[in-house]
Amino acid sequence: MFYNEYDVIVVGAGHAGSEAAAAAANMGSKTLLITMNLQNIAQMSCNPAMGGIAKGQIVREIDALGGYSGIVTDKTAIQFKMLNKSKGPAMWSPRAQSDRMRFAEEWRNMLEQTENLDFYQEMVSGLIIENNKIKGVKTSLGLHIYAKTVVLTNGTFLNGLIHIGDKQFGGGRAGEKAATGITADLVEIGFEAGRMKTGTPPRVDGRSLDYSKMTPQPGDEHPEKFSYSNITKPLTHQRDCHMTYTSEHVHELLKEGFERSPMFNGRIKSIGPRYCPSIEDKINRFADKNRHQLFVEPEGWNTVEVYVNGFSTSLPEDVQFKALRAVEGFENVKFFRPGYAIEYDYFPPTQLKHTLETKLVDGLYFAGQINGTTGYEEAASQGLMAGLNASLKVQEKEAFILKRNEAYIGVLIDDLITKGTEEPYRMFTSRAEYRTLLRQDNADIRLTHKAYEIGLAKEDRMRRVEEKLNKTETLVKFFKETSVKPKDANPILEDIHSSTMKQPDKMYKLFSRPKITLDHMRQLPGVNDFIIDQNLDNEVLEQAEIKVKYAGYIQKEKNNADKLNRLEDIRIPNNFDYDKLKSLSYEAREKLKNIKPTTLSQASRISGVSPSDISVMLVYMGR
Repeated sequence: MFYNEYDVIVVGAGHAGSEAAAAAANMGSKTLLITMNLQNIAQMSCNPAMGGIAKGQIVREIDALGGYSGIVTDKTAIQFKMLNKSKGPAMWSPRAQSDRMRFAEEWRNMLEQTENLDFYQEMVSGLIIENNKIKGVKTSLGLHIYAKTVVLTNGTFLNGLIHIGDKQFGGGRAGEKAATGITADLVEIGFEAGRMKTGTPPRVDGRSLDYSKMTPQPGDEHPEKFSYSNITKPLTHQRDCHMTYTSEHVHELLKEGFERSPMFNGRIKSIGPRYCPSIEDKINRFADKNRHQLFVEPEGWNTVEVYVNGFSTSLPEDVQFKALRAVEGFENVKFFRPGYAIEYDYFPPTQLKHTLETKLVDGLYFAGQINGTTGYEEAASQGLMAGLNASLKVQEKEAFILKRNEAYIGVLIDDLITKGTEEPYRMFTSRAEYRTLLRQDNADIRLTHKAYEIGLAKEDRMRRVEEKLNKTETLVKFFKETSVKPKDANPILEDIHSSTMKQPDKMYKLFSRPKITLDHMRQLPGVNDFIIDQNLDNEVLEQAEIKVKYAGYIQKEKNNADKLNRLEDIRIPNNFDYDKLKSLSYEAREKLKNIKPTTLSQASRISGVSPSDISVMLVYMGR
């Protein structure tokens, strides 16, 4: 029925599990993906969208590393937007609305076409662990399936409990049962567990809405795409989303159900996502606001089902219905299903190494919401990293770890294992201190060569990156070597109210001016001809423009990163005795003993470890 022993078993087939299984199998490991329902692979449990602020950068990074999320999103998108275009390129973030049903279908198709990957539908009810080493998993039918490594990506299913008003019932997602057994096994051998909460809005019938009372939210006029590969193409037509608002009347109707709300009557004790609060939480926390935005998002090309973004709630279904009918455009709304909250088990991520392998059990990896994160993108990136590292471990090769200055994925994982989290962790651009380096446009330049070296990214990906780099350098060199005369530049400079030129100068210097864009440069003699002759596409043009205009900022961030990375080279032995260092603060000593950082750089980022504590360790290590 199964191999005698798999290289990698992945438990759970959400976004984390799907990327983990794909990564492990593509790196040559015999992989088994076990899930409770094979019809729900990579299900979009909440909103039908990928990307967004900082999340879009993560999807681009997953794609650059050889993951599937970007390709699946492009193939199933119904709308594309580049957010924050009014700000600098470090803030630009791609986001796509997806066709929910096609998204899951495309994921399954791609996984089924992946070599080395087997599937099995059943609940994993326990783990086989011997001498603190993973040996396999146990299923609800009593089967023992053996493996060299196991990746747990259980999402919201571990002892999941769904709340709708004063009703509560076990479940990992609407219509699906919870998973039991794994938490008890892990706690028994010494893991610390906790509970978290998340929620989702009602789904409604789009035929019952009056869109004429709402504000259309179209996609970009010239949409881009997520994947750097040539497998996918940008959208040629798109579906609109819409926006409407709650009101004081809506808030009053919602407040009528507060005493029956599990959030306020004590039935929900766990913490939900701070940056995606429920509608009742928003009304409570932001009492001065008399309205809140609601984004009305279609679930696909052909379905009438609509997602009401901004109306996440666990209030009783009759209260949800009554309040939503008071929203402009929703006067005749029909429900497909009410919103609900769900509580589930997670394991504080300070119990992990940078590879996402657990410190307690050799060969056991955690990825996704089990680590206290929220969001498809955060989960998918962890799955990719856990899957590839499980495969590298089986192959007895060096672990693959991304630094904070190399990827948002590196920031995410370092934050989790160094700082931990007591509320669902969501990625933001503000969490990355090197965001000028970690842009969405250069993820392939940053990461594809790394993925190629470990065997995850294919050769055609590497060739595309090299071509992009060469063409970018060719254009930048052209600007550095070509002069522009005042008579050609000054009409443009006068038009944008910039000081005019008195004598000829290099185009590079002119292009470096704040208000000058590539469109301005293309008006100069020779520039457009050069771009056409060299067959330079929009990706190359964007890359060159950023390289010229932000050269100083980029170099400054690289210098800062290099300084901090020197501490990455100073490794802390596994058995380091912090009690010997009497000059360390008590808090630092306790935190360091608990987290067990592997380098001084990681130690310096632990909350409660001060610069003076790091100095003490530097002195002790003879630096």
